[in-house]
Amino acid sequence: MSIDWGSLGLVVAVSLAAGVAVVVLVSFALVGLSAREHPRPGGPDDGAPSLGPRAGTAVAVVCLAAVVAIVAHGLVVIAS
Repeated sequence: MSIDWGSLGLVVAVSLAAGVAVVVLVSFALVGLSAREHPRPGGPDDGAPSLGPRAGTAVAVVCLAAVVAIVAHGLVVIAS
């Protein structure tokens, strides 16, 4: 029995990249959704520029749609 180390390395690299991408996209979605909260006056972010509620929601929707697409593609690859 022989192991194709190149293919195994490719699978590991793609899996790692997909895992990191999903985590980063979900993190950005949470940041986008947090833009809907009103900042507290005198808090640590007082005066810091932030996303508006609509822009934050749009960022969250786009990021979560990308996560759904990545997961769906993975499931299609597994099923085929």
